[in-house]
Amino acid sequence: MAQNQPLILVIDDQPEEIRAVIELFRGEQLRVNVATDMRQGYERAMALSPDLILLDVRMPHVDGFAGSRLLKESPRTRDIPIIFLSSAGTEDERLEGLLHGAVDYVLKPCLPAEVLARVRIHLRLASRTAATEPSTPPELLSPDEVILRAAMRFIGGNLAALPPLAEIAHKVGTHDKKLSAIFRQYLQVTVFAWIRDERLRRGRELLSDSRMSMQDIAEQVGFRSACNFTTAFRERTGVTPSAFRRRLQEHGDTAA
Repeated sequence: MAQNQPLILVIDDQPEEIRAVIELFRGEQLRVNVATDMRQGYERAMALSPDLILLDVRMPHVDGFAGSRLLKESPRTRDIPIIFLSSAGTEDERLEGLLHGAVDYVLKPCLPAEVLARVRIHLRLASRTAATEPSTPPELLSPDEVILRAAMRFIGGNLAALPPLAEIAHKVGTHDKKLSAIFRQYLQVTVFAWIRDERLRRGRELLSDSRMSMQDIAEQVGFRSACNFTTAFRERTGVTPSAFRRRLQEHGDTAA
């Protein structure tokens, strides 16, 4: 088979369930590489730079959602189209997959011809995008740096209702002790300290850029009440949120 044919990386802990899909791909002169767990799949994605990834969701140890977060944070793999091909078919699961940056979500059992058609569509779209974008060498990140970026993005997007540390770690394919060690190594703070700083940083943004009430801002960034937000904000900045907003408004009026 010609090496210039597209390479499809299949990551599925039960590839026999989609054997017909894999055989059809090969019959259509597509190159296929199969990984049977997410860690193996991530390593192969980094090494092989496939043209498209077919990704299962429910896999042991590291699930497909955690894997997709890591793939989208690594500069080497973030532009590779991901299609979820899974029996995880609830509305929440399908939505979560698409929100992670997947270009498509196909439910098992599936028609091999339909999967092939969707793959060809996204390969064409990806090739057009690549042709119009300037080529720059990907930034080199260690696996721990990729986990760190994925965790920071997940935390930043879920400040209002963050799960416990163990679940945050699971969401990015690791465990709580490892995630804590990564934060200490690269940021010199604990995960909880970084979360608190991020909540206050986001709170300052909302005070500056919106007319939201203190209670609404507090809830948006994950504080239980406006009182708790005010106390934490004053301890960090030396002023209350209301005084901070008032100073910004007075400065803006003066500048105008």
